[in-house]
Parts: sequence; C-alpha cells; structure tokens
Amino acid sequence: QEEKKQLTLKVEELERKLESTSAQNIEFLQVIAKREESIHQCQLRLEEKTRECSSLARQLEMAIEDAKRQVEQARERAVSRERAAQSKMLDLETQLSRNKTELNQLHRSKEDAERRYESRLQDLRDRLEQAESTSRSMQNYVQFLKSSYDNVF
Repeated sequence: QEEKKQLTLKVEELERKLESTSAQNIEFLQVIAKREESIHQCQLRLEEKTRECSSLARQLEMAIEDAKRQVEQARERAVSRERAAQSKMLDLETQLSRNKTELNQLHRSKEDAERRYESRLQDLRDRLEQAESTSRSMQNYVQFLKSSYDNVF
C-alpha cells in the first residue's frame, strides 16, 4: 500500500507535469502560429516591396539617362561660362590690384590726417587750458577789484 501510495503520488505528479507541459506546448504552438502568420505577412510585404523596388529601379534608370543628357548640356554651358569667367576674373584681379594700391594710399592719408588731427586737438586743449587759466585769473582779479571797491566805499 505504501508503494502504491508513492506510485499514486508519482503518477499524480507526472500528470501535473504532463498538464503543465501540455499547457506549455499549447502556448508554444500559439506563439509558433503567431510567428508563422507574422512571417507570412512579412513575406507578402517583402514581395510588395520587391515589386516597388523593381518599378523604382526602372524609374531610376530613366532618370539617370535623363540626368546624363542634362549634365552634358550643362557641361557645355559651363565651359563657355568658364571662359567668360576667366576673362572677367583677369579684369577683376587687375581692378583689385589697383584698388588695393588706392586703399593703401588712403590708409596712409588717413593716418597722416589722424596724426595732424591729434596734434591740432592737443594744441586746442592746451590753448583751452591756458584760456581757462587766464579766465580764472581775471575772475580772481575782478573779485579782488570788487572787494577793493567795496572796502573803499
């Protein structure tokens, strides 16, 4: 009876494990089914994208051919423009050289004018200071005269 009891317990335990395993198998089957459906959907999307890519590749080839023609035309226009630009560039370089020379002369003239201005400004300041000093001296003298006249009268 003890062995039977133990065997019964083992059987019950094995049945629980079997039920658990069966439940896991059902879950796995559901997961596999979902994944297979997902794979199927992905394959459908892949086929659709492949068709799109083929269509886009054809469009791209046509666009490339068109672009090549446009590039060739643009290259021809660019060559003629480059020649004109080189001619104009030489003219501009000559003009730039003249302008730089003139600018340097103007800088020197400006610096000379600034030095003369600073010198004259300093002279004016000195004269102003001298005039203010003379003015103060005269004011003091006038004040002295007023107080002298006040004292006399």
